[in-house]
Amino acid sequence: MEVGALAQAIDQLVGSDPFSYCDPESVIDLQRQLARLEYVVSCAVAHFEAAGEWAPEGAKTAAAWLSTRCRVPVAQARCQLRRGRALAVLPLCAEAFAAGDIGGAHLDALFKVRTPRSEGALAEAEAVLVHQATALGFAPFVRVLAYWEQMADPDGAAARDLERDARRDVSLHQSIEGMYLGAMTLDPLSGTIVAGELARLEHGLFEADWAKAHEELGRPPRLDELARTSAGRRADALVEMATRSMSTPADARRPEPLFSILVGYETLKGRICELANGTVVSPDSLLPWLDGALFERAVFSPGKRIEVSVLARLFSGATRRAIELRDRSCTHPFCDVPADACQIDHIVPYAKGGQTTQENGRVLCGFHNRLRNQRPPPGSHG
Repeated sequence: MEVGALAQAIDQLVGSDPFSYCDPESVIDLQRQLARLEYVVSCAVAHFEAAGEWAPEGAKTAAAWLSTRCRVPVAQARCQLRRGRALAVLPLCAEAFAAGDIGGAHLDALFKVRTPRSEGALAEAEAVLVHQATALGFAPFVRVLAYWEQMADPDGAAARDLERDARRDVSLHQSIEGMYLGAMTLDPLSGTIVAGELARLEHGLFEADWAKAHEELGRPPRLDELARTSAGRRADALVEMATRSMSTPADARRPEPLFSILVGYETLKGRICELANGTVVSPDSLLPWLDGALFERAVFSPGKRIEVSVLARLFSGATRRAIELRDRSCTHPFCDVPADACQIDHIVPYAKGGQTTQENGRVLCGFHNRLRNQRPPPGSHG
């Protein structure tokens, strides 16, 4: 009867005008109800698995039965079953999931850090972690969870970082058509080096494409009017990296990669050890790089600051770097463009007397900086 009533309610939604529930509040509520339905499905399939009702038809596992009878990928069936098992050992998480306060991804993340060595600590910290899951965006919550895992099981966290390092892999092979196909898996530190240089070169190619199209069209071009797509520019940037490598003398001085490692006073802020892009790493993972990289230390303290002239028009030097490390990405709530691809914006505009200080600076990507200047958000100083 309950499933039939649910079907009738969904029938009403399907048959109604989408414009009647496309407002922000309705979209948020739909997502909440979807999470609650996922909770019900997870509970149902877990009990289905435990009861063994999949076996009489000859299926080897409940996942195989779900995949065949429900026509879903095996990975999706396994995920649902795993969530059902997680609900049995994470009661507070299950309660929040049932209420729609968190989603399946939050449950997956919490269950992933539950190991034989950390399950006791997780039981004690579950209420705090679930609260963080309901209060933070998903990416910040995952960062909090990574720090909790390091504190609850430091040896395990270090071992996992080493295991991630061992999974490094790059494959590149030629197809029968002559095209080269490939994939790569890099640990956080190696990936930061490669991704940073690739992004830097791709950005230069973008500026060249944009300038050329602007000159040819006589107006600012649209993205689809540029000579190359972003994927094509990344491919050309990778070729440029290889070309520069071939043209570099073997005895040339290797540039040391710069790692911005954010660390904090544990008594004040808790353990902090992450890259500037927000990737949490264990201190042990940094050891292999100590002799071949530059490390940058940033200390944020009300009593000791690094500043340039407050009358300067543009943010530069130590002040700019401090703001980049503080904000890490565009500060607009609906954006996650990394800081090194953004601009530093005056909160109180320079033209209105705003000073070029850390307090009056923030990271904004080009789009949201232009949007702010065109249409200041309610309550802004601009």
